[in-house]
Amino acid sequence: MRTAFANNIGRRLARFRKSDGASAIWLLAPSLAGFCLFFILPFGVAFYYSMVDTPVGGSFVGLHNYAMLLDNASFRRALWNSLRFTALCVPLNMMLALALATWLHGGAYGRRWFRIAFVTPLVIPVASVVFVWQMFFDLNGVLNGWLQSWGWTPTDWMGSSSALGVTVVVYLWKNVGYNMLLFLAGLQNIPVDYYEAARIDGAGRWRQWRSITLVYLMPTSFFVLVMSIVNSFKVFRETYILAGAYPDPSMYTLQHFMNNMFQQLDYQKMTAAAFLLAAGISLLVLILFIAEDRFNRSL
Repeated sequence: MRTAFANNIGRRLARFRKSDGASAIWLLAPSLAGFCLFFILPFGVAFYYSMVDTPVGGSFVGLHNYAMLLDNASFRRALWNSLRFTALCVPLNMMLALALATWLHGGAYGRRWFRIAFVTPLVIPVASVVFVWQMFFDLNGVLNGWLQSWGWTPTDWMGSSSALGVTVVVYLWKNVGYNMLLFLAGLQNIPVDYYEAARIDGAGRWRQWRSITLVYLMPTSFFVLVMSIVNSFKVFRETYILAGAYPDPSMYTLQHFMNNMFQQLDYQKMTAAAFLLAAGISLLVLILFIAEDRFNRSL
């Protein structure tokens, strides 16, 4: 009996080695090993750090680090600023990108050059971009020079509550072009026959845009929305180069907080903040997926 069972297992293994499954596993093995080594393992170590009182020889404290984090005034300020930044940037980014895509799709003059102009910020190094914006928004910069020439009082854009607005402008300038291309691709995939049929039925431009364009852009809009939310929480390099590790309080985000905790070797707060951020974004994206699924079923 044992010999027959062993022979059966051996034959199955031999067939598996000859099958496509074995080839797929061998081909995926390097990627899976890299994924485990550079993602799963650091993820597990970070979660361990968030549950102990010190990284080396620490004691398990459970959710104590998370409770201490929520009591931290700097973390609460950073969380509020990050949420406010996302609430401002995501709608503005989507509306501007959709408006530009609609304009270019409608046959705007020189649209090829406009596409290049809007995508160029994506390929320019961040340090170069920020240097230009520093020259523009500095207390003695270009913008204040214009304001003074018109008789207005100069504003310390980077050292006041206006710093959040500066961050929003820089973010939109850099990211609108990418979303515009996504919307433009979505618009080009809508069959022209739908618009012709709507015109024959007497539908105006607004009705066509509302009943055809918006409906068929929903998959693209959903993708743009999710990616815009995720990317808005990742903004750090621009603000760090603009204003340093401790910018104006209105500009202090979760990325600043985690960077400062890392420099202070406070890995417990840093990892706890990272996991809270990841959990919050994951929950928000899950809600969006559920809402998108229900919307598709209602069509």
